[in-house]
Amino acid sequence: MQKNIAVLAGDGIGPEVMEQALKVVKAVERRFKCRFTYTTALVGATAIEHTGSPYPDLTHDICMQSDAVLFGAIGDPKYDNAPKAKIRPEQGLLAMRQKLGLYANIRPVMAFKSLLHKSPLKTELIEGADFMVIRELTGGIYFGEPRGRSENGLTAFDTCTYTRTEVERIGRLAFEYARKRSKRLTSVDKANILATSRLWRETMQELHADYPDVELEFMFVDNAAMQLVTWPKKFDVVVTENMFGDILTDEASVITGSLGLLPSASVGIHTSVFEPIHGSYPQAAGKNIANPLGTILSAALMFEYALDMPEAGQLIRHACEKSIEQGVVTADIAAGKAYATSEVGDWIAINTCNTCP
Repeated sequence: MQKNIAVLAGDGIGPEVMEQALKVVKAVERRFKCRFTYTTALVGATAIEHTGSPYPDLTHDICMQSDAVLFGAIGDPKYDNAPKAKIRPEQGLLAMRQKLGLYANIRPVMAFKSLLHKSPLKTELIEGADFMVIRELTGGIYFGEPRGRSENGLTAFDTCTYTRTEVERIGRLAFEYARKRSKRLTSVDKANILATSRLWRETMQELHADYPDVELEFMFVDNAAMQLVTWPKKFDVVVTENMFGDILTDEASVITGSLGLLPSASVGIHTSVFEPIHGSYPQAAGKNIANPLGTILSAALMFEYALDMPEAGQLIRHACEKSIEQGVVTADIAAGKAYATSEVGDWIAINTCNTCP
């Protein structure tokens, strides 16, 4: 079997954590005697510096020709501190989602038993927590038009827009995932205030007729934000719109004890993208201290969702869990000795391929 993987390392710690993920992917090649072709491409601030675009046409072509995209991180402080900049790294991420038709972001959240003490939440609240957030990715306020500022610069505006088709598409995906798990689905909106949320709730109610075996619950986003940290075990599959999902999934990272542990898969019409949910963490760039587990676990999702190699995904996941249990982790989650980014990557690669000849 030969597959093509697009490698978009991006900015900040992206290249470092990507290097570790590729070590593990190559260990899978050796173990399963398969072959992958890796094509690197520019994205984000790095792409702006070299091409003037955060998502160049060449990068898009490479993504379209690949079986999966493995993505690192995006963002640079010089753009964060320049609010008037017309071209920004994050525009590359939005453009990639839109052009590849990535309408759904799937983020599994689970509590690792050996890391319960790292969470700011009480152990009894999070032990056994295991749920999935499905975030709509190509609609809502991040893509709505018109947007901008008034001529005098004193007023700014963004538009939040959803169509019934967009809600139905993400809703059906969420119901299908709920069927594969415990048949419980929570739809998060703000239907008491927002017209888009009322359309969202209406559409989800209509879809429920096609999935009578799934228990559907509705929850306002402010209540959901509270319950994620007071009763996370009540959730199984959560579906929500773009901005709400962006915020809630970052909040959910406290359950694991570190933002660096959470992987994600963005799926849709064309090539799927697999990426950690953390940012570019520029303060750590080049220091060999960043946590690579989110990126490595994203590679596990890639094997499961895009490359039809679920056993490889399970092996990677097991090696990551083992590294956490044995304390082979970076400083952000270390209880004792802190290992370097590269050391964690080496350890997981070896343990993924521990029966290689």
